[in-house]
Amino acid sequence: MTPAPEAEARVQIDATLAACGWLVQDSSAVNIHAGRGVAIREFPLASGHGFADYLLYVDGKAAGVIEAKKVGVTLTGVETQSEKYTKGLPAGLPR
Repeated sequence: MTPAPEAEARVQIDATLAACGWLVQDSSAVNIHAGRGVAIREFPLASGHGFADYLLYVDGKAAGVIEAKKVGVTLTGVETQSEKYTKGLPAGLPR
């Protein structure tokens, strides 16, 4: 059985992040102080804003988001998603 494209992409993204020194974690088991750089996959945003594919923490503070797209998809139009991430970060989240 072939893995879904999203699952395959996640494996590649996880491996690339890990090779760059990021500690990749599931949103169900988060420790933002586990290392200098922590990437949390499928991070739940505030109600109505969905999920961020990856929320990046540096030194215990939210510092960025990775939006995963299929190979060949341009980033045109991602500005709307980026704004949604900014507005959807839960209150009290260290940033």
